[in-house]
Amino acid sequence: MREAMRLMQTGDLLAATAAIQQRLGGASEPESLRAASVTDPIEGTFRVVDETPAPTQNAPSGILPDRTPGARARTQFSEHAYTGSAGSRSYKLFVPSAYRGQPLPLIVMLHGCTQTPDDFATGTRMNILAEERGCFVAYPAQSKKANISKCWNWFKASDQGRDRGEPAIIAGLVRELLLTYGLDQERVYVAGLSAGGAMAVILGKTYPEMFAAVGVHSGLPYRVAHDLRSAFAAMHRPGTADSRGERPETALWRSSVPTIVFHGDRDVTVHPSNGEQVATETAAVNADKSSRQSPAVESRTGEAPGGYGYTCTLFKDDNERIVVEYWLVHGAAHAWFGGDPRGSFADPNGPDATSEMMRFFLARTRA
Repeated sequence: MREAMRLMQTGDLLAATAAIQQRLGGASEPESLRAASVTDPIEGTFRVVDETPAPTQNAPSGILPDRTPGARARTQFSEHAYTGSAGSRSYKLFVPSAYRGQPLPLIVMLHGCTQTPDDFATGTRMNILAEERGCFVAYPAQSKKANISKCWNWFKASDQGRDRGEPAIIAGLVRELLLTYGLDQERVYVAGLSAGGAMAVILGKTYPEMFAAVGVHSGLPYRVAHDLRSAFAAMHRPGTADSRGERPETALWRSSVPTIVFHGDRDVTVHPSNGEQVATETAAVNADKSSRQSPAVESRTGEAPGGYGYTCTLFKDDNERIVVEYWLVHGAAHAWFGGDPRGSFADPNGPDATSEMMRFFLARTRA
């Protein structure tokens, strides 16, 4: 209780609540203290939002949802900062109203260039679905100091490996959230748009033991670039990029996390062949581990009501489990499909990428 009081005095009310709940739930004292101590680097103010609209509008700060019996629970979308050995980043955290200290899933959402966590949350509507399904959502924020356009540095060799650079920062943030809030370590997912999608691919390759599934929207494959020049080549003229052989055949590279990919066939910012390459490379790793020479493939076509037509290609393993879904959306450009146009790079026309990613994610636990 003393530790909980200390956390409340520092302003970290959610961590204080989690510490009290863990203690009341029968956790041993060392476990409870460890769960509380890792919150020291987290600083934040809380913004209470309504459950119905996208929770990104201005709201009073410093209010904790009432957890007393019979009280109306409320969601939270709060601002924090994480600091680890690899560096620091601010982030937004969505907490669903169903949270009472139980091990809920965690989704990490990585925004695209020029975007912010608030903007990305609005455009994807991920918080609305997370409230319905009872998920935490973390939105790491790229800083202008790290990249003037706030792009994740997926194209830098220093940010493409394990235990260094931006992948290590995001992985450290995930570990801290899992311990602080007692979240489900078997149900952690990462998704991103454009540069964020490329960084999601990197995280799936460098921390395959951490993520149960990856979502890639308009992103790029692993290590297809090593600097800005090769990055633009990969984005606009796939197959011409000079990666300088930066794709070692390591155990990490040969690991595969189930992946769902969305890409528009009229995307002129990131060429659509990049999405196909993400899908086929991920599926090929599964084929290498199985008795097959190549992955089993099944395709279906459809059209979202009032939206775009699409071709969805399913890649399966030996047990007929789907390991990759690749959605090529016909007539669509560089934007999150089925999104809220109040957010940037969001196309309201379906298919609904957020709903499909949520379905794909929650059907999978970490292998």
